Amino acid sequence: MNKVYGTKNYIHYLIEKYSDMLIRISYSYMKNLSDAEDITQDVFIKFLEKGPEFENTEHEKAWLLRIAINLSKDKLKSAYFKNTAPLEGDFIDTNQKDDEIIQAVLSLPLKYRSIVLLYYYEDYSISEISNVLNIKESTIGSQLSRGRKLLKSILKEDFEYE
Repeated sequence: MNKVYGTKNYIHYLIEKYSDMLIRISYSYMKNLSDAEDITQDVFIKFLEKGPEFENTEHEKAWLLRIAINLSKDKLKSAYFKNTAPLEGDFIDTNQKDDEIIQAVLSLPLKYRSIVLLYYYEDYSISEISNVLNIKESTIGSQLSRGRKLLKSILKEDFEYE
């Protein structure tokens, strides 16, 4: 594909292709849809400013994810964010069971949460997650396994009461 960075068509293509994924990963960190949308917008602005060249679309996707993760972490560290109170009821529309699963995933510790989201929601392989997060594949595998066990225990508690 002939890419001309900065053209409206290419930016629209990127937004259409990656915005949902970037919102999901940002939401996993921020737990707030509005902040996740802001971060996603900032990712595309950074893309326009930098105009990076990539070997292939997988590198492009990994770069966008890495920027979204870094911006999310930066926002979580910011003094402004630490002094804000979350709004109740700020969630992505889903049916009740899906919402319970999403809430269970979001309740995981961050090191498991991002890996579980990338693996199950974004269909990334362990190798791809390793490249995006700059963590060894063996560590990704063990954290994914621990995340699954934790998620299973959380969901087991939630669904036992139904």
